[in-house]
Amino acid sequence: MTVKEMIQAEINAMSGEELQELYGVVQKFTQAKRKQNKQSLMAQLKRIKIEAPEDFAVNHDLYIRG
Repeated sequence: MTVKEMIQAEINAMSGEELQELYGVVQKFTQAKRKQNKQSLMAQLKRIKIEAPEDFAVNHDLYIRG
């Protein structure tokens, strides 16, 4: 049995109320995936956080080599 068939079997056993709740979860999931894929390179780079001393850029070699 494929994953799709297993999911379909579970869905077929659900009540109407459970299906509504599941639909909400699926909707949120797909929206989050679309949002994630639409981020530009710059938006992704902005999320990077670097924890380093204030003079890290100036004394980079010193910090790398000790």
